Amino acid sequence: MEPANLFTVLRRYWRLLAACTAAALVVGYLLTPAGDAVDNGKWQCKVAITPVAGAADTVRADQVLSYAQGSAVTTAAAQKLHLTDVAALTARRTVAAESTQMLLFTTTGPTQQSCADLAAALSEATITGYAQESRKSADESIKRLRTQADAQQSQLDELQKSFSKANASDQAKLQPQLSTATTALTKTLGAIADLQNYSQTDAIQQWGSIDTKELGGSLLTSPTRGVRLALAVVLGLALGVVAALMLSRMDTRLRTRDGVEEAFNLPVVGEIPVLSRRLRRLREPLVTARPADPATEAFRSLRSTLLLTGPEALSAQFGQGGLDQDERRVRRAVEPAPVVLVMSGRSGDGRTTTVANLAAALGETGRQVLVLDCDFRQPELNAHFGLDEGPGMAELLSGEQPASLVELIRPTRVPNVALIAGGHATAYPAALVLRAAEVLALARRHADVVLIDSSPLLHANDAYDLVRHADAVLVTVMAGNVRPEEADRVSELLARTGVPVAGVALLGAEVATGRRNRSPRLRPGRSGGRAPLGPAPERAELPRAAAGAGTGAQRPERPEPPEPPEPSRAEHQRAADTRRREPVYGESGRGEGGRSEGGRGEGADRRGRAASWGRRPAELPPEEPVETTLQLRLGEER
Repeated sequence: MEPANLFTVLRRYWRLLAACTAAALVVGYLLTPAGDAVDNGKWQCKVAITPVAGAADTVRADQVLSYAQGSAVTTAAAQKLHLTDVAALTARRTVAAESTQMLLFTTTGPTQQSCADLAAALSEATITGYAQESRKSADESIKRLRTQADAQQSQLDELQKSFSKANASDQAKLQPQLSTATTALTKTLGAIADLQNYSQTDAIQQWGSIDTKELGGSLLTSPTRGVRLALAVVLGLALGVVAALMLSRMDTRLRTRDGVEEAFNLPVVGEIPVLSRRLRRLREPLVTARPADPATEAFRSLRSTLLLTGPEALSAQFGQGGLDQDERRVRRAVEPAPVVLVMSGRSGDGRTTTVANLAAALGETGRQVLVLDCDFRQPELNAHFGLDEGPGMAELLSGEQPASLVELIRPTRVPNVALIAGGHATAYPAALVLRAAEVLALARRHADVVLIDSSPLLHANDAYDLVRHADAVLVTVMAGNVRPEEADRVSELLARTGVPVAGVALLGAEVATGRRNRSPRLRPGRSGGRAPLGPAPERAELPRAAAGAGTGAQRPERPEPPEPPEPSRAEHQRAADTRRREPVYGESGRGEGGRSEGGRGEGADRRGRAASWGRRPAELPPEEPVETTLQLRLGEER
């Protein structure tokens, strides 16, 4: 996908991007700690605790582990580090027995120094605290043993006194008791001496130095909340871009000029940019309210395309401002005003907006434009011209209120533009178009151009019934509102009518994707007599003698064909008359008075034209120079 098209997709789904970013911010805010929190898991330190040499038999590992896991060690370390949050300090350390003679402390911290300080403080607190506990326990044992030694000493003294007073036979009997009392006292005194030595030295010690290493952080453990929220924004945008691209791939609605031309098989004769919400709320056409707006220039370009390539009645006279009212009346009696039907496949395609602005743009050329609101389901043209509701086409077509067409024509604030509003439809809307031919015949004599706003073609049958009374049809499409299958259905229905189709006006146009294919897209005809929509047949090539007149081209390498017998003057005159009456750009022959020779009437004669005059090749020469060339050729032969 090209960068320009990628930006177009992102601009189209900006709401999705904003929603993903907001959701990421909320989730990041809720899942991360407070803004002043730090990453306590960035550094990790380990320190080992073992019994001192010679104390392995007296130090029990389970007692040391129980003491190290207690709150006394953590409290002592917090006091040494001048910290008050003991619970947070407890969460930053773990202690486990690596073996029967080794305990391992593991600490974490935001910096290497803080991590090492915590490990050292815990090691020192464990060594000092356990030594104090051991000394306290030894003192209690010594006190108990001294009491026992005193009792044993008193007993030994009594036995010695008895032994000294006794005769030889009694002394032999007392000697074993005296030996046992002496041995017990000696053992007790030995135990007291051992406990005194044990209490004066440390039972455990730190083994080696502190092992420190740096650990990797995560997105949720960044130093500050601002950094974490920034990362959340990036992740949300990335998720939104992926979702937008997936939706763009799955979305088949028509948005570009190339897509619309390929789906409708019709040329795009006007591209209207996206209108802001403020411009869409205006109660007057954009052409008069914002004359310098780019969208206004786009509507003027659409007007110029219709005037230059439209039907003869619309494009014959480019300047209408020089005619007075009587001259206009005479001209309208001879040449009734053309009727241009503006239709769309679906609602919301900008049909009414196009009618109002196209009428204002045509009014700028001096033409008097009459706008008919034939959308009986949602008549909105009066709001676009700043007029109130009132009787209109519904009353005129139904015949419920006897009113003439002139009485219902309402002038607008737009110069040279008048309106017949939709009115209040009481009958079924499809039944109102039965008198459309009679009403349109009268409307043709009250304006230079008649514009009709109709209902959506795929939602109602009103527009299809009005097509046969129109001289040309303009289809409007809102970018992103129509799917290819709907466009194909509209194209098929229009092809069955045979009414010339000017082309498609694309509103809310976007940049075309890829390189535009300028080759004509022709759709093969279908069963049932359907005429394919496409360019009108080109003019037949002139005879070689006429085409080569005045060129002086010589081809000596090819033999000249034998000249045919020279036709008579009468035959030349008949050939020139035939050429003058030959239909150009796919127009069918007409009988006298502008009606077809088949007697089908004015509407049938209009349907006999090419299916799409919007594809008329601009490079083909007009008919008059061809006739002049034939006349010169005939003069030379004479």
